[in-house]
Amino acid sequence: MSDTRLFTRWLRFNAAGLLGVVVQLAALAFLTHVAGFGTLTSTALAVEAAILHNFIWHERYTWADRARSTPQQSFRRLLHFNLSNGAVSLIGNLVLMKLLATDLHLPLLIANLVAILSCSTANFLLGEFLVFAPALEIVGRN
Repeated sequence: MSDTRLFTRWLRFNAAGLLGVVVQLAALAFLTHVAGFGTLTSTALAVEAAILHNFIWHERYTWADRARSTPQQSFRRLLHFNLSNGAVSLIGNLVLMKLLATDLHLPLLIANLVAILSCSTANFLLGEFLVFAPALEIVGRN
């Protein structure tokens, strides 16, 4: 893949990710301030909402040229996405939120933004070379 194409994909990843940040922050604010859940429970639920949101955008926009054609293939990719990007996001966010929001008492949304940005690069690389890699197109076609 050319550097230009990789850079374009990275820009698309970040555009979709920015929308995911809005989803995550809105869910976090709602779950903590309206629904009354604790910080870590709210963080886990908000991260999963963003993971599902981002998967849809990445499947249809960021890596649309590598999209699956059947619901079973998309579901398999969603499973890979949740196990890789989801794990990085969920574990990274929970650990960093515990440290930043709970232990260091940073404002909730600021701490969450720092956590999101910290996980972003790892998630792009996982998406590019694992979850949406062309080699996965061959798996499961038999």
